[in-house]
Amino acid sequence: MREYRSDTNRRPVVGRRLSGTYDRFICIAERSSNHCIHVFGGHVNTISRKRVLGTLGILGAAALTLSACATAPEGDDNANGDAGSDFLACMVSDEGGFDDKSFNELSYNGLLQAEDELGIEIRESESSSEADYEPNLEGMVDAGCSIIVPVGFKLADATQAVADANPEVNFAIVDVDYLSGDNIKQLNYDTAQAAFLAGYAAAGYSTSKVVATYGGAEIPSVTIFMDGFKAGVEQWNEAKGDSVTVLPFDYVGDFTDQVRAQQITEGFLSQNADVILPVGGPLYQGGAEAILDAGADAVILGVDSDLAVADEKYKDLILVSIMKGLDVTVFDSIQQAFDGEFEADIYTGTLENDGVGLSSFYDFEGELPEGMMDELDALKQQIIDGELSGFSEFSPK
Repeated sequence: MREYRSDTNRRPVVGRRLSGTYDRFICIAERSSNHCIHVFGGHVNTISRKRVLGTLGILGAAALTLSACATAPEGDDNANGDAGSDFLACMVSDEGGFDDKSFNELSYNGLLQAEDELGIEIRESESSSEADYEPNLEGMVDAGCSIIVPVGFKLADATQAVADANPEVNFAIVDVDYLSGDNIKQLNYDTAQAAFLAGYAAAGYSTSKVVATYGGAEIPSVTIFMDGFKAGVEQWNEAKGDSVTVLPFDYVGDFTDQVRAQQITEGFLSQNADVILPVGGPLYQGGAEAILDAGADAVILGVDSDLAVADEKYKDLILVSIMKGLDVTVFDSIQQAFDGEFEADIYTGTLENDGVGLSSFYDFEGELPEGMMDELDALKQQIIDGELSGFSEFSPK
């Protein structure tokens, strides 16, 4: 990702840093060919590339060459008419950031889809720590947002507080199902169901008969993956008379400490684990790097997004991904609010409604035990029919 600042240095920089008080514009080719991000004082707003040129002119930075930004398609930025220009959809991330290749970024893609398809205005803010959650949400209220999407379980308390203080503003929070209020929609996912299938496949794939999983923060939306994974391994052992071991769970403590993620993975590798499930947004990177550094014959699993597609750098290490339909449900929630049909209800993504599921195994499919894909289909149907359940205490009730 290449960024362009309109500060006095006027040179491209790489990466995303949201501290400081300078203005800058970020054109993100991998997310959308039509948009750039305007950053000021740590806050982020997505705007069209066409508007960047005009804004830079106002700032006196016309000499800045936006070589990385393609020209926007011809036509009105608000293709859906004036109604969209009066509707502002906003999003606040946790500290994982919108480029985590996981739940923040997938949710953000739903926001971008809403901008493109509904012709609405959008605004987003990345949190760098838990202390940012409530101020960022309050900032969105002050900005006049029509709907605010807080991304992640860790924003639950801040969301409840801000929603209670602003009953006229609608919220749609990701990974939560226990808040209250007529202005809060809750988007939750029974990822234990899909993780169960992944654990079953991982046990069948493992040659060392040792698998492992670690999480970011020790919170329900993380542990539910790990519980489901373990239950799937146990199902394999029961069905096949096997003895694949799941090492004790470990947690990084946050979603940013790649060093700790790498250390945990190194510990797993030293105990002969050859399949590892990282559940922590971008923390899969620490796990993958540990495997590469050790030259180990091991793989990881992705979570939330189809990680082999989202981050091709590590695609040869990714057995399969446990996916959540965050982009779809975020878009649907925004569209409902835009159409005047917002409901303060609880959505639960399951295997039955395709809210959760497994990605393709891609090239690894040929390395799975014979008949594995048929077994996974049968197990999926048993879960849908209610014959298999109770994988995690954190599964939605």
